[in-house]
Amino acid sequence: MKYILSLDQGTTSSRAVLLNHRAQIVSMEQMEFAQHYPQAGWVEHDATDIWNTQITCAQNCLRKAGVTAKEVAAVGVTNQRETTVIWDRRTGEPVAPAIVWQDRRTAPFCTELQRRGVEVLVREKTGLRIDPYFSATKIRWILDHHSGLMQRAEKGELAFGTIDTWLIWKLTGGHVHATDITNASRTMLCNLVTGQWDDELLDIFGVPSSLLPEIVPSSALIGKTSSELLGGEIPIGGVAGDQQAATFGQACFEPGCAKNTYGTGGFLLMNVGDEPRVSQHRLIGTTAWQLGDDRIQYALEGSVFVAGAVVQWLRDGLQFFNSAEEIETLAQTVPDNGGVYFVPAFVGLGAPHWDSGARGLMIGLTRGTTRAHIARAALEGIAFQCAEVLEAMQLDAGTQLKELRVDGGASHNNLLMQFQADLFGVPVIRPEITETTALGAAFLAGLSSGVWASCEEISSLWRVDRVFEPTMSADRRDYLMNQWVRAVGRTRNWNK
Repeated sequence: MKYILSLDQGTTSSRAVLLNHRAQIVSMEQMEFAQHYPQAGWVEHDATDIWNTQITCAQNCLRKAGVTAKEVAAVGVTNQRETTVIWDRRTGEPVAPAIVWQDRRTAPFCTELQRRGVEVLVREKTGLRIDPYFSATKIRWILDHHSGLMQRAEKGELAFGTIDTWLIWKLTGGHVHATDITNASRTMLCNLVTGQWDDELLDIFGVPSSLLPEIVPSSALIGKTSSELLGGEIPIGGVAGDQQAATFGQACFEPGCAKNTYGTGGFLLMNVGDEPRVSQHRLIGTTAWQLGDDRIQYALEGSVFVAGAVVQWLRDGLQFFNSAEEIETLAQTVPDNGGVYFVPAFVGLGAPHWDSGARGLMIGLTRGTTRAHIARAALEGIAFQCAEVLEAMQLDAGTQLKELRVDGGASHNNLLMQFQADLFGVPVIRPEITETTALGAAFLAGLSSGVWASCEEISSLWRVDRVFEPTMSADRRDYLMNQWVRAVGRTRNWNK
């Protein structure tokens, strides 16, 4: 039997998942790593920590399953997107802390670019809005704020990568400097139509081309792992950013099919086919994947910056409970939110607002408010944010969604999923395997290595766990959304 090893590198933890040809999980390992917050609005990772935890998970995963490198057909890689690493090509060591996708330090540079009047050009070329979320301004910040790095970059001594590129470099012993089309499309430096780096964009952001990796398909033979890492060479056959991987893992192969991932953030993607779509309702256009030499597939995306992270904050910051799973039990002890609305704009607001200056807010508090009301309002705040994104997405697509496939850690929360179905007004479908990010990377690697022959075969492996049918009246839904919109308005004007 041949296996696929999926490396799923996330914002707060690294994970390795070993799957068989029936897309069943054989073994899984996960390790958390440190988050660094040197200033308000700044979020950093140590890229060495990311590599060490990821390779340890991979080694332990194979060891636990008793599987050797010879039995693994391919490795798939999926990753937190936009997080930016720059390293020394000779030593392979990072030259600065990695700037995480959540980081907002480049907001002033983004404002300057908007004042220069380049936002329309950037959006038309990349599908993205000028925002600190994406990689280009992070690259420029690192080069500008660490002595000598711009000069070294121009000399070709340094390499840039999002986390997929960093892992591939380390897995191949520095022999392959590559990123796939999905990760490239999140940098603000890649032309959506050509699928290549764009010289005009490089000039706008002041990024030397010598830093950049080669752009490759999401499903293709990219290189081989160094034999000493996993007990033998294994082909690297699939790479995709986490949300595109999750969309592939949810078998959203047809235009109009959509999924929502509830991780640290919330990410709703809709397949729009093989022509790029520029959003008219403040979402972003992005690539979905590319299979070998086939045409690039595209998606519309709405990104919620804080979803599951609000549960983590209640657990660690306010010590409301000991484990994230306890929030559902606590929230169920009250029949509703008691008039409390919680907008978790800890790092600003993502789609469809794109407001870097917004900050978190709870409103509607009374003497009768309890921990349970706040817990419920936190869960509902996740769903409200996603509902705003879906409304914008349906306007862009010109069609009503028939169902939404969900995954990620918080998709196990039945209270949240039912409330989400009620706000969406469509069935919310949770699959048996909710580790769809890792599953998607495995599918991409399995296609290139012959473990699976086609997307049709992969679709037959996708199985439903539970369907949440909407039960809320339209009047009640409209009332709640109106109250939410009012709360968001206060959030956006908190310092005015």
